[in-house]
Amino acid sequence: MNRFWDWDYAWQVLPTLLSALRMTFIATLAGMTLAMGLGLGLALMRRSRRKTVSGPAAVFVEFIRSTPLLVQIFFLFYVLPRFGLSLPPLLTGILALGIHYSTYASEVYRAGIESVPRGQWEAAQVLNLGPAQTFWRVILPQALPPVIPALGNYWVAMFKDTPLLSTITVLELLYAAKDLASESFRYLEPLTLVGLLFLTLSVLSAQIVRRMEKAFQIRGAL
Repeated sequence: MNRFWDWDYAWQVLPTLLSALRMTFIATLAGMTLAMGLGLGLALMRRSRRKTVSGPAAVFVEFIRSTPLLVQIFFLFYVLPRFGLSLPPLLTGILALGIHYSTYASEVYRAGIESVPRGQWEAAQVLNLGPAQTFWRVILPQALPPVIPALGNYWVAMFKDTPLLSTITVLELLYAAKDLASESFRYLEPLTLVGLLFLTLSVLSAQIVRRMEKAFQIRGAL
């Protein structure tokens, strides 16, 4: 019987979708970790007084931000093997997500660093702190709290961009849903469940970001 919504089929495919959701979460977590680390490095490079350092960093950031993420995924997966560098699909997806969002994170970091009053840098010099100590112990702890909401937004955005990885055969949530639908010719149930799972995790991620923001605000006040 061709019912509009088949609950039995929905419950049948849910475990497979939840298993694929694990891959989605891994790609997002690893990609965001890479984006935050690389983004901080790019932000510091762009603040360098040496044009040979700040110039290439600025060009890289603008180039990555100006090209679609899907094109970057295809480039890493299909073009790099021609140069002898062939990567597994999941690793390719993580690199693409991390590199793409690192350029946005770098601008967020840069804005946070520049928002720290100049007097903080001068006070650190008076205390005979070196450049590294000044940055890690004085500047960065003050620059991080204001940028947490923006970084959190990019975390949610990256999570919603993971379906693009299905184009390079990464068995993430959407890929699993399309695979199930092609077998049963029922698209409503798996795709609806995918939407609900994305919505649920997006809301939970937003709540976690808000809690982190409040925690950093309290720590900064102390």
